Amino acid sequence: MNARFKSPVATNYSEVLEQIEKIDPIRYGKTRNFTNGAVTWLSPYVSRGFIDTEMILQSLIQKGYPYYSCEKFIQQLFWREYFQRVWQAKMEGIDSDLKNPQREVYHHSIPIGIQQGKTGIEAIDNSIHTLLEKGMMHNHLRMYVAFLTCNLGRSHWHYPAQWMYYHLLDGDWASNALSWQWVAGTFSNKKYIANQENINRYTGSSQTGTAIDISYEELELLDVPNELKVTDHQPLTTELPSCETLNIDSRLPTLVYNYYNLSPTWRSELKANRIFLLEPDVFKRYPISSTCLSFALDLSKNIDGMQIFVGSYTELKAKLPNDSIYFREHPLNKHYQGIEDPRAWLVPEFTEANGSFFSFWKKNEKKLRERFQSGAYQHHTS
Repeated sequence: MNARFKSPVATNYSEVLEQIEKIDPIRYGKTRNFTNGAVTWLSPYVSRGFIDTEMILQSLIQKGYPYYSCEKFIQQLFWREYFQRVWQAKMEGIDSDLKNPQREVYHHSIPIGIQQGKTGIEAIDNSIHTLLEKGMMHNHLRMYVAFLTCNLGRSHWHYPAQWMYYHLLDGDWASNALSWQWVAGTFSNKKYIANQENINRYTGSSQTGTAIDISYEELELLDVPNELKVTDHQPLTTELPSCETLNIDSRLPTLVYNYYNLSPTWRSELKANRIFLLEPDVFKRYPISSTCLSFALDLSKNIDGMQIFVGSYTELKAKLPNDSIYFREHPLNKHYQGIEDPRAWLVPEFTEANGSFFSFWKKNEKKLRERFQSGAYQHHTS
């Protein structure tokens, strides 16, 4: 592997815990849609399984926040849970149009204007440059990028979604793919659109005269702008590191980590071999950039004794002396064999996620609220 990039964000566990303590859920609820709002920027750590939404929720409970004062924040945590439940249920089905076929698709590429941050819309272009340089993008800007790509540029959502996932430090295929599908109308009842006035409002910009500086009625009839007409479809590849020689203690069980589980607290009390498994087949299907891989490798350094193995799970298992192998449940781990631990869920009781997010929220909100209020009550009386 070539010289590694320095992670653009903190990768020390104690620093990330400090970031959790700084969350202002009330201000977040009021400002989250604005690019200068009180967002947490914790999603890269949640996506890598370094921390989980349960930890974040417990932090709010311990601080004594009333449930309704931070409901909007909790709802955003629950969006992630919803996307993961859909992935559990649909598996590779989320790689295709899930509910409706995407309409008015001209190609399965990505506009070069999107790829290079040259759409002519300054707030969006700046956000794309930040994505390419640092692997970060505000959620509202992601919707704008997907709207320009799919609903103005007439791209099918899948390859552009892969392109964004490739660059995102918080790349979570379920959240990313299903969000793109929601914008493109394949996981929702209609396509999402936004004009320049809307973008100016939420990004603090004041640009005028762009292709989308028109009414919504005019926007519905707009042809593909010149900045989005030329497209590209380059292969996305992941350059994995060289495989290390494993130093295995045959007397100990083995914990298998991966790109979606890098928790320093997972079975931390257990004396074990600890291996970060990088499967080429997984990264061929869901490629990531060198910046994203470096970020994950840096996070893994918080786990004592971590070793890196590049190869299939079958190849790794053949090198292990016994069947005491632990891993955490995830849709990409269905082929693992061993002792499966559950992930941390806000609502551990499984609830089908066949409908919309809000139907999923209504089914679970009461349990979540009662649990939150019970935890807050215990905190105040302890």
